[in-house]
Amino acid sequence: LMHVSYFTQKCIGWAAGKPLQSNEPPKSAVQDAFFWLCVMLSAVVLGFSLAVTLDDLFICNTTMWDDVPNAVAVILFFLFISVVGLLE
Repeated sequence: LMHVSYFTQKCIGWAAGKPLQSNEPPKSAVQDAFFWLCVMLSAVVLGFSLAVTLDDLFICNTTMWDDVPNAVAVILFFLFISVVGLLE
C-alpha cells in the first residue's frame, strides 16, 4: 500500500537530474494508469492516517502521560517515526 515511496524515488531522481534505470520492460498505458492509481490511493491513505494521528496527538487522546504537553508528544512522534525510517 505504500506506492507513494515510488513517487518519492521518481522526484529525487528528477531533482538529481539522473534517469532511473530499470531492468523491467516499459509499462503499457493500462499498467501505467494502474501504477499511478496505486500511488494516489497510497498517498490518500497515508495522508488520512497522518491527519488522524496528529488530531489525536493534539487533543490528548493518547496514552501519553498527563504532564507531557501536546507539542512535545507531536515532536516525539516525528522523532520516533524518523528513527524507524532510518532503521528500515
